[in-house]
Amino acid sequence: MTDQNGFLFTPVDSDFSRILFGWSVFPIYKLLNTSELQMKNDILNIDDIKVLVDRFYGKVREDELLADIFNTKIEDRWSEHLEKMVRFWQTVLLDEHTYFGSPFIPHAKLPIDIEHFNRWIELFYATVDELYEGEKAERAKWQGQRMAEMFHHKIEYYKNSTATPLI
Repeated sequence: MTDQNGFLFTPVDSDFSRILFGWSVFPIYKLLNTSELQMKNDILNIDDIKVLVDRFYGKVREDELLADIFNTKIEDRWSEHLEKMVRFWQTVLLDEHTYFGSPFIPHAKLPIDIEHFNRWIELFYATVDELYEGEKAERAKWQGQRMAEMFHHKIEYYKNSTATPLI
């Protein structure tokens, strides 16, 4: 059942409804916004990647744990950073090779720990899930998780070693 504002009321069969109304025929209705029920597209093109990168780093720039680290490192070069991230994800997800470089080096000496990586992953997964679903969206999350794990292990290694990262 939908109202004039596009909200869908759907019956919920639950113990709560039975307790509240006994075994009567009155169902409890849960209010859903119909926009929540619409299918999301997968990541299909460069425009989708730009939306993902912009939305994700918008969250990072305001995050209590991550904002200072990113803003201190990137300073006023956010547009450059975002362009580089778009090229990175374009290469990874669309097989259009536009990113060249070593993504680890800029992260090697950052004052970050597992909690920072966990928060990064949490924000990244949430952003992907808000915007997209499908094979490329799942690949983005998998690749993000993989990179975070690899970067964390490498940073921990260099913190506890006299070796320096190859540049």
